[in-house]
Amino acid sequence: MLTVESKRHDGVAQEYRIETACILGCDAASLIPLPASAGKRALRVLTESSGVFSIVDLGCPTGVFVNGERIVRYGPLRVEDVIVVSGQTLRIKSLSANKMQSINADTAFMNPSSDIATAEVLPLKRPPTMAESNALPESVAEEKKLTTQLSVEDRAHQLALSTNAGILHAELIKTLDLRRQDVTRMGDVELRAVASKLIKELIDKLPLPAQTDPHELEKFVLDEAVGLGVLESLLADPSVTEIMVNGAEDIFVERAGQSRRSDIAFSSEKALMGVIERIVSPIGRRVDESTPLCDARLKDGSRVNIVIRPIALKGPSVSIRKFAQRRLQVDDLVKFGSVDEGMVRFLRICVEQKKNIIISGGTGSGKTTLLNVISNLIPPFERIVTIEDAAELKLYHDNLVTLEARPANVEGRGQVSIRELVKNSLRMRPDRIVVGECRGGEALDMLQAMNTGHDGSLTTAHANSPRDMLSRLEVMVLMAGMDLPVTAIREQIASAVQIIVQQTRFACGTRKVTSITEITGMERGVIQMQEIFRFQRLGFFDDGKVRGQFMPCGYVPTFYEELREQGVDLDLSIFGADNEEMNRHVSGQVGNA
Repeated sequence: MLTVESKRHDGVAQEYRIETACILGCDAASLIPLPASAGKRALRVLTESSGVFSIVDLGCPTGVFVNGERIVRYGPLRVEDVIVVSGQTLRIKSLSANKMQSINADTAFMNPSSDIATAEVLPLKRPPTMAESNALPESVAEEKKLTTQLSVEDRAHQLALSTNAGILHAELIKTLDLRRQDVTRMGDVELRAVASKLIKELIDKLPLPAQTDPHELEKFVLDEAVGLGVLESLLADPSVTEIMVNGAEDIFVERAGQSRRSDIAFSSEKALMGVIERIVSPIGRRVDESTPLCDARLKDGSRVNIVIRPIALKGPSVSIRKFAQRRLQVDDLVKFGSVDEGMVRFLRICVEQKKNIIISGGTGSGKTTLLNVISNLIPPFERIVTIEDAAELKLYHDNLVTLEARPANVEGRGQVSIRELVKNSLRMRPDRIVVGECRGGEALDMLQAMNTGHDGSLTTAHANSPRDMLSRLEVMVLMAGMDLPVTAIREQIASAVQIIVQQTRFACGTRKVTSITEITGMERGVIQMQEIFRFQRLGFFDDGKVRGQFMPCGYVPTFYEELREQGVDLDLSIFGADNEEMNRHVSGQVGNA
């Protein structure tokens, strides 16, 4: 039992007793009421069979702090530990727990014997059935997915599964070698069929305990031997948007913008390296001690970054940013609350009227997703050339050329950079050039392309605001090695770029377009900007998600008068006033110019 003293920010203190696992938040059902800013599900109190208590942050917007340090999971709790959640202090006054029963990890591991007949197999604890899962309270069942660390039973089950899989995997390789089967000449379907048959034969020879699920074991080994191992189930899960492997036994996933530890693991580092090899080989990439860093992609276009030893000290690291199985449309962005209808209508006009657009944002803010959606607004009859480090964009145009950069080979030759591809694309008669991301000197070639008749081009870059984006462009142009004066660079930017779209990922995991800004020219050596739309933050919802509204800034883009003279039907009401008032506004802008 846990005795907790809760002290609110107004000084009111009260004691509570916690005997079982529970969820704390601002909800009325919470055992210890927390402030509204903490959300309905701020933290989870866990208890193990031995009576030891620990806590898990469930994504509290303001964070959970223990003894002054922010935590994701903390335990075991001790007397006088101080927990702070949204300004409310929880102090552990007393706890009564049985003596911790340690698990002898040495008995969990085994050295596989070379003779399969004497190989020992650990009993597997079967996962709960559907009826058992349904019998659990909804909050407990949901929290089982969100917890950042495995329970004792889950660890034991995963340990047994990984150990048994390691034995079977080794025996499978030995059997293939003894039968002199050349797996390098087999296709994926044939290899999977052969491996599946051999695994079933090996399982039949093993003395499996009654608790072992042979089908689960077979699938585990088959995926690890000829597929992407335990990642197969995560890739098939539509709720998982990102997979982060920090080593064979540390796998984290992102769901709904929040990162949590997964309940699966590879059987060994060797198995993880085999999966890495199967990722990079089909696309002509390589990763070894001499080249420990690699960017790759999966068959569905998902982006993969790989870092191995000796650079990755904890073991091979794999980061997979999944692609949605269904192509996202602008309507989906509106439904998700990333943009509103007025912003969508404005962006559609910008794309159709060939305005050069740069999407700015931080890492993981959704720049590539937004670029993909906006690129599909391009009229279908235009010729498009896409240029990327690792092909991620999915455009559905007939007249489309997709180019991908290539790293150097073992001899250090054959590298084809993004900059070379941008230069070459100018000779391919493109109507539009779409660069996945500008990171260096290719920014200069992109600006030159925008200034030489390739209007309507799009790209992304890393920056925290539209103004920072301009500074980043200047730096990237200087990285091209050309000794250009800053004034000349700014003139190139001011004439080439018309629109900057700022994408932001908030701490709660939501992604929104927080600003759409027009570049209006230069004045006294400074690039002039005018914000057209912005996202105004207003606080947080009860679930901890950021709350706010999209709003026009009352400014009509300078190019709208030109479009109206060309007979383009424009809706000026999206800028915050009726058409008659905006017409006077546009006329005033032209007169002042």
